[in-house]
Amino acid sequence: MQNIVILAGNIGQTPETRTTQGGTSITSFTLATSRPRYSEGRVVRDENGYRVQDTEWHRITCFNGLGKTVQQYCEKGMKLLVRGRIHYTKWTDAAGVDRYGCEIIAETVDFLTKAKQAEDEEPSFIDDEDDQS
Repeated sequence: MQNIVILAGNIGQTPETRTTQGGTSITSFTLATSRPRYSEGRVVRDENGYRVQDTEWHRITCFNGLGKTVQQYCEKGMKLLVRGRIHYTKWTDAAGVDRYGCEIIAETVDFLTKAKQAEDEEPSFIDDEDDQS
């Protein structure tokens, strides 16, 4: 049996990181994926002939080193490829009502667009010119 998820989409908001009392770093963000809308086996088009898209939002969770990399180099709007697994949770809220949640636990994250530069890094330039006279 396998629980494998592969998603390619855009980050919905700047990733947020928190640390548990045990010292585990947890970074979370949302990822938007889109697909064409179908009706009666055909792609639905708007009045201008463009395909109508349905967007799904996924909660992504990264732990420790992977989360640190995501926090450092990712920002809203970036395209990512996330590989991981589906994780369901159940809890009882303060009113005694059972609540359910679903998230993707990321195992790998690939950048499909250029990563943002970390604040503590300075741009580096390669000088290919020969300084000999």
